[in-house]
Amino acid sequence: MPSTRRIVAFLAMVFGMFMAILDIQIVSASLAEIQAGLGASADEISWVQTSYLIAEVVMIPLSGFLSRLLSTRVLFAVSAAGFTLASALCATATSLEQMIVYRALQGFIGGGMIPSVFAAAFTIFPPSRRAVVSPMIGLVATLAPTIGPTVGGYISHAMSWHWLFLVNVVPGVFVTIAAWTLIDFDKPERGLLAKFDWWGLAGMAAFLGSLEFVLEEGPRNDWLQDESVFIFSIVLVVGAIVFFARVLTREEPIVDLRAFKDVNFALGSLFSFVLGIGLYGLTYLYPIFLGRIRGYDSLMIGEALFVSGLAMFLTAPLAGFLSTRLDLRAIMMVGFLGFAAGTWRMTYLTADWDFHELLVPQILRGMSLMLCMVPINNLALGTLPPDRLKNASGLFNLTRNVGGAVGLAVINTVLIHRSDFHFSRLAEYVRWGNPQAEEMLADMARNFNARGLDGEAVALARLDAMVNHQAAVMSFIDVFYLLTVLFASLAIFAVLMRKPPASAGGGGGGH
Repeated sequence: MPSTRRIVAFLAMVFGMFMAILDIQIVSASLAEIQAGLGASADEISWVQTSYLIAEVVMIPLSGFLSRLLSTRVLFAVSAAGFTLASALCATATSLEQMIVYRALQGFIGGGMIPSVFAAAFTIFPPSRRAVVSPMIGLVATLAPTIGPTVGGYISHAMSWHWLFLVNVVPGVFVTIAAWTLIDFDKPERGLLAKFDWWGLAGMAAFLGSLEFVLEEGPRNDWLQDESVFIFSIVLVVGAIVFFARVLTREEPIVDLRAFKDVNFALGSLFSFVLGIGLYGLTYLYPIFLGRIRGYDSLMIGEALFVSGLAMFLTAPLAGFLSTRLDLRAIMMVGFLGFAAGTWRMTYLTADWDFHELLVPQILRGMSLMLCMVPINNLALGTLPPDRLKNASGLFNLTRNVGGAVGLAVINTVLIHRSDFHFSRLAEYVRWGNPQAEEMLADMARNFNARGLDGEAVALARLDAMVNHQAAVMSFIDVFYLLTVLFASLAIFAVLMRKPPASAGGGGGGH
């Protein structure tokens, strides 16, 4: 059993990770308020989120090397301090450019905290304690982005958007002090500095940063038809070639890919990738539907999405308990089938759906996330030797984030193209020559004329808006169909996996 000092240090690390992951999504329900405060356009404001994600996705795999070089204590304390300072700077931003720079700093420095927690959990706790530890880090990693819009909606509604960042300052100071004074898991390997691969770092930054940019901007700007997306696609390819060439030939690569030789880790990372789609994709879809179709504000969206977080919180202990007693593959299978059931329910979506209709899909999403996350964590990281854990933890967390980025890009592309497709199909029925459409238009025009408006013009505009509205709802249904197929097929893959060793289970039945 670890000492009390180590347990307190670990809890401080978990809280630091919670803040870093929460800040990805905390702004998502409040972008309109930040946009107004900074005087940015609707197209530009998404960079408040994108800049954070790009910077974080570069740091996460790098953190394994830095943790070995500096020690967990130094890396985590510096990350927590830098994250706290960058959060305070975000609250002082007066222009979009400043905000983007500060958010990138916040994401890059905060990214160092996330993999350190996963590595520490599997380093300092024996397998017999993993039934408690794994659900805890799984809960934090999934709950933080899920409740981000809820927390952000409440904060910006009750105070102002500046407090989305200021709330990090006091906890951040405590986490920094706790990390510096209590963490003693490992010693720094100073000799690694002489072997630091600067070209590998440049290649990785170009590859992952450009990948995140292309996935974020591609759907909105017709992919390679847009000049900036095209240029970053070339940078992505060149960066990938440099990165993989260095990683596969260096004695001390910037990221050690050998962990993928472990079958359990490779499959666990694949499942983590898809879990990222479920986690970030659905956290994105629900607020977009409620804002765009239902006209909800940030507070109403937050209140409507609270259920998923509550379902996760209540399922976490159950997931830990089951992981010690059942085959991990069976738990994952149930989790992915639960995901599929929730998204299948959403294929009956209409423009009138609100909290009550979304209740069951959200409960299924929250429960399924935890039932998938705990076995995936144990499966991927539970069988690796301690010297591989730091690098592997970075890679494992990276797969979840990249999965989320790929998922969002696919979801946005499907929403845009299918909305256009459904609009053109619906427009074929709502046209001149269709008696019902003409009659409806004439009724609407008479009503608007009676109010002293230009009846025909207003009626046409209203009819166009109605068709657009319905086409948007149908495009959401298409996305939920795709997600249903994805999660149902993963349930089958879970069955095909080889049974992991006993030590990979939460309680390690073989110990």
